[in-house]
Amino acid sequence: MTTNSPATDATHTSTDWQVAYDADPIEIRDPVAEALGVLTSGDPFVVTYTDAVKEAGHSCPTASGAYRIVQLGLDALYPDDYPIRTEIEVQAAGPRDDAAYGVMGRIISYVTGATEDDGFSGLAGGHGGRRDLLHFDAFDPDTAAPTFRFRRTDTNETVEVTYHVGDVPDGGPAIGNLQEILDGSASDQQREAFADAWHHRVQVVLNDDSLFTVEVV
Repeated sequence: MTTNSPATDATHTSTDWQVAYDADPIEIRDPVAEALGVLTSGDPFVVTYTDAVKEAGHSCPTASGAYRIVQLGLDALYPDDYPIRTEIEVQAAGPRDDAAYGVMGRIISYVTGATEDDGFSGLAGGHGGRRDLLHFDAFDPDTAAPTFRFRRTDTNETVEVTYHVGDVPDGGPAIGNLQEILDGSASDQQREAFADAWHHRVQVVLNDDSLFTVEVV
């Protein structure tokens, strides 16, 4: 607990997750972390879906879709090596203030390190800088579905990933319990049914590659 934390019976040392997700982690190198001795040279950070949930503050098909977008994009760009932060430019087809693109952009930025003009400028001489590597409204996609491009700045290779969010299962009638949950009138059974339906949708997104298209640009 910090000095500003409310008094509790116990100090938590880990997150008490109420749901367990099955999702492969993302491994990514960070040259700044390596230079400063945070990581052994050549070793990656391991980013999990639950890390992305912590960044977003919630788990939903948008958050899980963003995680899979960046995972699939990096896998395509780096089939034989770890992806490297500072060498990855991210282009979003939509605007930053869009409800979907905004949340997705935050998660993708968290994984790749790519930022707009407010990010880390790098160590002496700009080593490991991440500014101006994230761009919104960067291109016109062929679809209304959320679409991102990832470019390796060292090779100029670019891939485009589209998330066919309209194909995600609707979750059934239990999703309709959300309003009762928000206003506090939901029963325990309604809460449980909602959680099961909601997180099933999230898990489908994390596992179903048919919801995504990856193309070389």
